[in-house]
Amino acid sequence: MESSEAPGAHDPITENMYTGSEHSFPGDLIDSSDLSSTDREQIARLMNSLARLREAERPLSDASRKFMKLSEPDMRALHYLIAAKRQNAVVTPKMLSIHMAMSAASVTKLINRLEREGHVIRKLHPSDRRAYAIEVTEQTARSARETVGRAQARRIYAAAQLSSSERDAVIRFLDGMTDELSLRNADWATQT
Repeated sequence: MESSEAPGAHDPITENMYTGSEHSFPGDLIDSSDLSSTDREQIARLMNSLARLREAERPLSDASRKFMKLSEPDMRALHYLIAAKRQNAVVTPKMLSIHMAMSAASVTKLINRLEREGHVIRKLHPSDRRAYAIEVTEQTARSARETVGRAQARRIYAAAQLSSSERDAVIRFLDGMTDELSLRNADWATQT
């Protein structure tokens, strides 16, 4: 029987992935000499909190995929379609291809598989008779909502406990981290 606790919950290494000695924080990759030891400790706690968030998300995502009998790309596509449905937006195969960063042929195979399994339907595009739109089925949207959607929605409680200025700080931090992690900052990732 598997533990219901997050992986590494009592493992001191996992709990402190970003904590190191004063001379190694956060490794030899960046210069942190202008930071005080208090700042380094607080930044390490922040990075460790993000690592724990990722570790908490992983089993939830795995359980959802297992419950719905879907792959990770299938779940990403359905998440996009569910978001589009909430926004009353029409999704074309090209839009899904761009979102998924997949070729048109691969997206066609994905759509065919999801349609065959009853997760999506194709409809005529409302404004372009030469194209078609893809929609998530009501049953799949309901199933996703009642499983992973309900669990993911609980994040709102943590955000609601913050003041408006604290939420602004978190938004700035997450947007900044997203920008720093962008592949445009990783020359090695574009080398062939």
